Amino acid sequence: MAQTVLAFAASSWAVLMGIAPVLQIRRMLRQGSSRDVSAAYFTILLVGFVLWIAYGAAAGIVALVIPNIVALRPLSPPALPRASAPAE
Repeated sequence: MAQTVLAFAASSWAVLMGIAPVLQIRRMLRQGSSRDVSAAYFTILLVGFVLWIAYGAAAGIVALVIPNIVALRPLSPPALPRASAPAE
């Protein structure tokens, strides 16, 4: 049952993932700049990747899990810079 629900949710969300770039393009055209990125765009992608990973894990389909984990990585927060050693 859970697998079916995840399959439906991931498939439905895939439609939003497909049109999500329109949100960003519309914002860039309105602002005349690509300086900042729409939070809605990243939220749609993030939720979609998580749904596909969950469905792939529930169904045991590694071919869904691995590429979505790889695609999810650029959306995660950047690593914090390491503190440098004190100068002597």
